[in-house]
Amino acid sequence: STTFAKGSNRVHMCGIFQYDWFVSSPLSSLMTIPLNICFLEAGWEYPSQLHTVLLTALTLVAFAANSLLTRMALGNESIDAASFMTLRLGSGAIFLWLLAQFRRAAIADPPTPSPTKWTAALMLFVYAVTFSFSYLQLAAGTGALILFGTVQVTMITAALYQGESPRPLEWVGLLLALVGLGYLVSPGLAAPPLVGAILMVIAGIAWGGYSLLGRSSREPVAYTTINFIRAVPFALGVSLVTLSMLHWSWRGVGLAIASGVFASGLGYSLWYAALKGLTATRAATVQLAVPILAAIAGIVWLQEALSIRLIISSAMILGGIGIAVLGRHK
Repeated sequence: STTFAKGSNRVHMCGIFQYDWFVSSPLSSLMTIPLNICFLEAGWEYPSQLHTVLLTALTLVAFAANSLLTRMALGNESIDAASFMTLRLGSGAIFLWLLAQFRRAAIADPPTPSPTKWTAALMLFVYAVTFSFSYLQLAAGTGALILFGTVQVTMITAALYQGESPRPLEWVGLLLALVGLGYLVSPGLAAPPLVGAILMVIAGIAWGGYSLLGRSSREPVAYTTINFIRAVPFALGVSLVTLSMLHWSWRGVGLAIASGVFASGLGYSLWYAALKGLTATRAATVQLAVPILAAIAGIVWLQEALSIRLIISSAMILGGIGIAVLGRHK
C-alpha cells in the first residue's frame, strides 16, 4: 500500500487503486485526481516523485489538448467561436466549483481564499475570447506556439519592468524568442493568418497578465474557480452580441465541454498540484513541451502541415525561452 504522512497522522491508500486501476481505466483520472489534489492542498506529502511525474505529464497533455479541441471544433465549424468559449468557461466553472466543494468537505479546516480582483476575471475572459476566435484561422501547433511564446515573453518582460536584473543569458534567450516569434508571424506564403496571429498574441498577453495577478494567491484552485465564474457573464455577453453567428452541433458542444472540464478545469487543477513537487525552473522548462505536443497532435489527428517556418521558429522560441529560464538560475 501507499502511505501519506503528516505529523503523527498516517493515512494508507491501496496501491492497486492508485496505480493498476489508474492505468487500466480511462475514467480513473476522475476518481483519483480530486483525491490527489485534496491531499496536496491539505499539506500531505507523497513519499516519491512518481505522482509529480504523472500529474505533470497529464497537465501537459491537457494544456496541449486545449489547442487541439478548440481547433477540432472551430476548424470544422462544428460550433461558433462565441458559443465554444461560453461553454468552455461555463463547464470549467462548474467543474472547478464542484472540486472546491469536494476539497472543503475533505479538509478539516480549509483555508480562507484570498480576495481577488475583477481584473483577473477580465484577463481570463480576454484570453478565452481571443483564444477561441484565433482558432478560426490558426492551426493547433501554430496557435499553441504563438500563445506559449507570448505568455513567456510577457512574464519575462514584466519581471524586467519590476526591476529584476537579467543576466546575459536571459537577454540572449529573450531576444532569440522575440526574433523567433516575429519570424513566425512575418509576411510570407507560409505565414499564419495575420488576424488569427494577432488575436493569439493578445490571448498570450492576457494569460500572462492573469498568471502574474495570481502569483500571490494562497489558494490557486479557489482563485481560478472564482475567476472562471466571474468570466462567464462576459462570455454570455459576447454570445449575445454575436447571436447572428450562432450555430452548433452535438460534436461541437462535446468538444467545448471537454475543453472546459478536462483541458481547462482539470488541467489547471492538476498543474497546481504538480507544482508542489516542481522547482520554478523545472515548472517553466517542462512547459516547453506543450507547443510540441499540440503540433504533433495537429499533424496526427487534424492532418495539419509541418512547415519549415514552423520548425525554425519553434526552435528559436522554445530554445530562447529555455535559455532565459536556465540562465536565470545559473
